[in-house]
Amino acid sequence: MINYNDHFDHTENQFFTAIKELKLGMLLRQSNITKSCGIPALKVFEFLLLLVFQGKNLFQFLNSKRREQAVSKNTYYRFLNDTSYNWRKFLVLLAARVISAFTQLTRPERIRVFVLDDSVIKRNRSKQVELLARVYDHVEHKFQKGFTLLTLGWSDGYSFLPVGFNMLSSAKKKNRYQEISDSIDRRTNGYKNRNESLMAKPQAAVLLLKRALNAGIHADYVLMDSWFTTEPMLKELQGIGLDAIGMVKQLKQRYLYQGKSYTLPQLRKFMRHENAVNIFGSVLVHTRDGIPVKIVFIRNRNKKSECLYLLSTDCSLNESEIVRIYGNRWSIECFFKATKSLLKLGTEFQSRSYDAIVSHTTIVFTRYILLEWIRRNQNDQKTYGELFYLLCEDIQDMDLTTSLTSLMALFVEQLSNLSIGITAIIKSKVNDWMQSQATYIQALFGNLCWES
Repeated sequence: MINYNDHFDHTENQFFTAIKELKLGMLLRQSNITKSCGIPALKVFEFLLLLVFQGKNLFQFLNSKRREQAVSKNTYYRFLNDTSYNWRKFLVLLAARVISAFTQLTRPERIRVFVLDDSVIKRNRSKQVELLARVYDHVEHKFQKGFTLLTLGWSDGYSFLPVGFNMLSSAKKKNRYQEISDSIDRRTNGYKNRNESLMAKPQAAVLLLKRALNAGIHADYVLMDSWFTTEPMLKELQGIGLDAIGMVKQLKQRYLYQGKSYTLPQLRKFMRHENAVNIFGSVLVHTRDGIPVKIVFIRNRNKKSECLYLLSTDCSLNESEIVRIYGNRWSIECFFKATKSLLKLGTEFQSRSYDAIVSHTTIVFTRYILLEWIRRNQNDQKTYGELFYLLCEDIQDMDLTTSLTSLMALFVEQLSNLSIGITAIIKSKVNDWMQSQATYIQALFGNLCWES
């Protein structure tokens, strides 16, 4: 017989270490993500969390040679489809815990920001998906079947973390292909999520910000693109005590400057920019409802004859600082790219249930947060792609270790059926073989011992 300890208690795999450090099991319980019987909710969650690193989706894994490591597929789908689980609470609690740890690593005066943006999750081949809608894709400039993933993130300039999201359908009934299922209990978290998916985008964005603030997550500014930078949105943000920095569209809106009303191109004429390289200048103005803002005029590198306009409700910032802070908004674009291309956002599961869409999106965001936790703890400059593939290799090596250990256990167990003399000879040969192996092979069996 061989004595050996549970592999997962001793593995050096960084993902399991992060799961323990952040106490995900406790956060799941606080969010009502529990199971009354069978395999614990944490084990189901861990399996789904790490599935992407196996290079297989759930169907492929359950039909592979390693299917004995999983449980019934119905267990996983029931977990994803449960309407009572509060996934929004789980994500914001996890983000708050990680942000609290990251904040201790930086100077108190360091600028921290919220970042608001959206991305389209395409479901063009779907027909019966709950709350499936016709949504506009601003990247491809056309309508798509799917959802608009409105995301709120937090950044300190070094790390980006998703704090909350709303998988928006459409506020217009004519743009929705499917409605809320009649079988959903209206008292559940799942029904509340469905109702929120029908909100207008600005209203949903403010709700995400309020949730983050209530969870103890704070930032100095909210960074937005031109779609969100409107006067009603600025008033909402002022009402909850947040300053905003955002790109402004060149529309018909006017600003009060020195007692007169001007459009953005007219205000640009007040700038002396003969020697300007990138920033032409800035001007202090008021919106129609009297909100004081600073507008910075920036050269459009893609079309030098045009100008870009950055608006800040914090008029004490200088032009360069406004541009520098707004540069942090790019982190959410990198986030969308990483989650879609590496972490299988929107493609790993093709469920018809809105609950499954919300739960899987939360799992993908959790993967990203754990990757960021690992990267920050390692204090290196690995890209997410490099870290992702390193973890894939690490998990595969972990499976090799388990296989070799189990094989050795089976081999030694069979020795008990042989005579003492033959057993002694075999033990001697095995020990000689072990001594001749490389160090990493010896380390695999370092916690094994012969029973007398």
